[in-house]
Amino acid sequence: MSNNLSHLKFSIIGGTISSTWIHITSDDIIKTIIMAILGAVVSYIVSLVLKWFHQFLRKRK
Repeated sequence: MSNNLSHLKFSIIGGTISSTWIHITSDDIIKTIIMAILGAVVSYIVSLVLKWFHQFLRKRK
């Protein structure tokens, strides 16, 4: 019985991936890459600003 559930899970996952793969365009991939790069840059800048602010507050005391 466990074997049947395993086949069912892989069938559902495979069907979901197959049906969504058709709808993904190169524009979507490019947008995703740009948004990931932008998110990483913003995250890095915010972490530097917070680190600087933390050090500023420490020196002020």
